[in-house]
Amino acid sequence: MATLYRCRTPTDRLCPCGRVARELRRAGEPVEEIRVALRRRDRPEVEAVSGQRTVPVLVLDGEAICDSHRIVEHLRWRAAGGRDG
Repeated sequence: MATLYRCRTPTDRLCPCGRVARELRRAGEPVEEIRVALRRRDRPEVEAVSGQRTVPVLVLDGEAICDSHRIVEHLRWRAAGGRDG
């Protein structure tokens, strides 16, 4: 199961975290969502898994992936069977 560290925005339409959540649902990937503190300095759990305090961060197969664009790209790559093209 994947773990998504994301902001507290209550909708999946207003932020990069929501974009990742939508893509995870589209991919059918089971995910645990962890809503983190508003202030970056209050996010030690995010820093522990990724070395940074910004979200979104997706932990998938033991690997932390940061940045919504990179996460979505990775999920689409996996959905295509993990091959280029």
